[in-house]
Amino acid sequence: MQINSTTKAAVSDDEAILAVFEGLALQAGRVIMEIFRSKVSVEHKADFSPVTEADRASERLILEGLREVFPGVPCVAEEETAAGIAAPELGQEFFLVDPLDGTKEFVGGKSDFTVNIALIRDGVPEVGVVYAPCSGRFFSARPGHAEAIALDHELNILGRHRISVREGQVPLTIVASRSHRTPETDAYIRQIEAAEIVSVGSSLKFCLVAEGSADVYPRFGRTMEWDTAAGDAVLRAAGGSTTTTDGKPLVYGKRNQADEDDFANPSFVATGRVSGAPRF
Repeated sequence: MQINSTTKAAVSDDEAILAVFEGLALQAGRVIMEIFRSKVSVEHKADFSPVTEADRASERLILEGLREVFPGVPCVAEEETAAGIAAPELGQEFFLVDPLDGTKEFVGGKSDFTVNIALIRDGVPEVGVVYAPCSGRFFSARPGHAEAIALDHELNILGRHRISVREGQVPLTIVASRSHRTPETDAYIRQIEAAEIVSVGSSLKFCLVAEGSADVYPRFGRTMEWDTAAGDAVLRAAGGSTTTTDGKPLVYGKRNQADEDDFANPSFVATGRVSGAPRF
């Protein structure tokens, strides 16, 4: 879908929202890949995390599209936040954007970085897309319906098929962060006997659980809401869940937190239909 000045959509129309998200993610992926194939210049933000022109260019494109099509709906995006641009007042609905999740993988020449766009309603990630431009893996979700999308070499959509989480397999397959493993994550994994471990970067971890390729994604350590919202939307739409250490669903739009920044997540575990995974 090409975004233009005449395009408008209601924020209550999930299919229209997804059409916009999908079009913007594909456009952003083209921009990212142009930079990926050239020499990548890396800077560092105040928290010492890397940032590139691909992050910024992708975010500009996505935010311009969202603000044009959905005027008045607040947008919270990683690079604007890092640049000190104050997040808008949030209503019941707002967008979360991670224009390039997995910048470390991107800089290192690895392929599993993603574009992530999500709509939050009442603290719940309900609509989202996750697009991995290197591999062409593309996931799209609205409440109760998650899909994997097949693309051709020109990035035209060839087809879609519905995905869902699986019943827990023996051994359980655990997906874990490639760049952000912590001792707490390793301790959790050790509680699961004979588990198969798959390391992968970015929000694709949620999607592997959502499509039934894995069973559990534990994340102990800091993430931000834009890191997780789109993948979490795909997982929940596919029948999975994401819970915090108190057993409650991970919520979005967290501000004025004691001892933590706005939009920072606590530790969580994302699962399919698993009965044998340990608690915390």
